[in-house]
Amino acid sequence: MAGVTFEAVAKRYGSTPVIERLDLEIKDQEFMVLVGPSGCGKSTALRMVAGLEDITSGTIRIGDRVVNDVPPTDRDVAMVFQNYALYPHMTIRQNLEFGLVLRKVPRPQIDKLVAEAAEVLGITPLLDRRPKQLSGGQRQRVAVGRAIVRHPSVFLFDEPLSNLDAKLRVQMRSEIKRLQQRLGTTAIYVTHDQVEAMTMGHRIAVLRAGALQQVGAPLDVYNRPANAFVAEFIGSPPMNILRATVEDGGARLASGTVSLTVPAALRATLQGASGREVIVGIRPEHVAGPGAPSGAAHAPVQAMAEIVETLGDIQVVHARVGEGTLVFRQDPSHPVVIGAPVTLGLDLARLHLFDARTELRLG
Repeated sequence: MAGVTFEAVAKRYGSTPVIERLDLEIKDQEFMVLVGPSGCGKSTALRMVAGLEDITSGTIRIGDRVVNDVPPTDRDVAMVFQNYALYPHMTIRQNLEFGLVLRKVPRPQIDKLVAEAAEVLGITPLLDRRPKQLSGGQRQRVAVGRAIVRHPSVFLFDEPLSNLDAKLRVQMRSEIKRLQQRLGTTAIYVTHDQVEAMTMGHRIAVLRAGALQQVGAPLDVYNRPANAFVAEFIGSPPMNILRATVEDGGARLASGTVSLTVPAALRATLQGASGREVIVGIRPEHVAGPGAPSGAAHAPVQAMAEIVETLGDIQVVHARVGEGTLVFRQDPSHPVVIGAPVTLGLDLARLHLFDARTELRLG
């Protein structure tokens, strides 16, 4: 087993930068998730570890070995792709053993490794079928099995669940996480789905336009986002964002028709900053809707319900507040009517503040 280290790694296609500078240490046996929007460089970073992309500058280490110039076949990594990449003319057994045959592994050992992987993934009855005879979830298990039989130092997953339906995605992400824990192998998992990132990773690394924004345990990133981009990207529904101006020497925040008292924990950060532009963030679960209990720390805000999304146990309501929108969760037993005025309560103790210019976290 081995960790993976990016040291000042950059990737450019001609004059076009894809990754500016990536410094990231992935520990041995850690499940690290690289998450971000399309085009942020996360898949490129994964492919550089696999050796499928050359790096422009910097150093990549697997364990203690620099692998910048090591061929992909000698890096002791196994990659699972989005599109399964199975050989359609081969049986499942032949797909699983193909890489081992190329490495001239003895036949008794091949049979043993394939049988073990098939048992772990529950695909033993499928070994004599061909890929076209399998469902999407079964094919993805085979793709994972092909990686398992190699007993690599590092597993690389490139958005492996994006082709599956919602139910299968939930099932497969649980299986992949359980498998990684059982095998104790270092794993790097790439996704644009922040729910996958939050539920699967020991730590998550958020990327944007080729730059690393924040690294940390999922709840740490969720509760203390480093900047406004991370605050909006991590969380479903995303964090509410309002632009505001500091007033009364740092005691109040004004955003259109909304006026908020700055909580004591943040006043020192804004002291004497009257006129400063800031970004105010608050999670939907910290906005109390009609019928929800609200205490003295909740600031009342008048809004107009515009969209109601019924999800069974909750409603997600989008309400117009001046020129902005506040999203909150609502108990269906107190239904909200579209077009009706609603009084919301913002939990001031749960406010997040960011600088309007740099978008970095304040306080």
